[in-house]
Amino acid sequence: MSPTSESSEPNAKTGSGILSNYQPGKGYILTSGREGEIGLSLISYVRYLNQLGLDPTYTDSFGRTTTLKLRQDFQLNKINVTFKGWLFDPDFTFRVWVWTQNAAMGEGAQVVVGGQLGYHFSDYFNLYGGIAPLPSNRTLNWTYPFWLKMDNRTIADEFFRASYSSGIWAEGKIANGVLYRAMIANNLSALGVSAAELDNQFNTMSAGVWWMPTTGEYGPGEGIGDYEYHTKFATRFGVHYTRSREDSQAQPKVDDFENSQIRLSDGTLIFQPGAFGTDGQIRKATYQMTAVNAGFKYRGWSLEGEYYARWVDDFQTIGFIPVTNLFDQGFQIEGSTMLIRDVLQFYAAGSKVFGQYGDPWDATVGLNWYPFSRREMHINLEGIYLRRSPVGGSSYPYIVGGNGWLFNMDFIVTF
Repeated sequence: MSPTSESSEPNAKTGSGILSNYQPGKGYILTSGREGEIGLSLISYVRYLNQLGLDPTYTDSFGRTTTLKLRQDFQLNKINVTFKGWLFDPDFTFRVWVWTQNAAMGEGAQVVVGGQLGYHFSDYFNLYGGIAPLPSNRTLNWTYPFWLKMDNRTIADEFFRASYSSGIWAEGKIANGVLYRAMIANNLSALGVSAAELDNQFNTMSAGVWWMPTTGEYGPGEGIGDYEYHTKFATRFGVHYTRSREDSQAQPKVDDFENSQIRLSDGTLIFQPGAFGTDGQIRKATYQMTAVNAGFKYRGWSLEGEYYARWVDDFQTIGFIPVTNLFDQGFQIEGSTMLIRDVLQFYAAGSKVFGQYGDPWDATVGLNWYPFSRREMHINLEGIYLRRSPVGGSSYPYIVGGNGWLFNMDFIVTF
């Protein structure tokens, strides 16, 4: 969802030969003049989800057994309407969005209204304030929706990442082909958390630096997959670091979409009472995570990999818990090829978590079909094999404790 996810292009002609006001990266330009510009863009998809191939129960590492609610349904899973542009000065930008996840109907953060204000000082420094994804890893660095998988990550990526929060951030270039983004925020995940539930400290910091040495670019949004069909070998290398002092009160609810709750590798929420099978509870903890990634694109082929390491310690507890710190690490890998240029893409992905309370993993195979030979509309078919998933929720295809195959098909519009 980057405001700079695609460079502007000249207005395209419609089928009737009349010039339209659609510009890739901006959406439909509603108005443009000397005093400002407003564009409208949309991300939405209809999903068929079938979880009936998963095991019906799950037993965690402490011997607690849960009966899983397996789904088979159709959902208008997401609607994201964004207004963006500039006012009075092209360097003063704004972005306002309404974001609803209908699969989370009835949850506290089913509908989110957010946005940002920013000012472009130079190519080296741009300053913003508002709600944004913390740059904790590859998929939270303004790459969405330019993914292979539609609006779902590998389980390792989901397990380790941060989320969207309120704060201020700076971004720009350090040198040609070397970019950065750094953010100070309220917590790891602001969606579904009121200001009254936050402490009065700025204890969340996240930053990423990345380098594109061969071509100086990596496609729209620096996303995943080579739909744009690079004729020169494009490469990208990045490193991210995030630190946050988290409070049990300032956590999103279990099914709030885009939540980023800290879990053990068996899916147990670390802040829940009795999480470790004792009468104790963690009230505060410090989260630190490092992610290192690399990838390439060439003539429709792409390969991406990311390594994660997470430390959780400095616990403030009530009662007794049997650990003083947690360390988990893991990786993901994603590869794709355009079977038919502009029309059909095949991809495969997998990830694994090496944790103190289990070593879950997943594997995915999928197809993206672009019937109009344009990336703005496509159909995604996907099969995911889960092995004791530590993550999940009503807005995701996977479920905590999921073990076995699930399938989903998405009809997607994004412009």
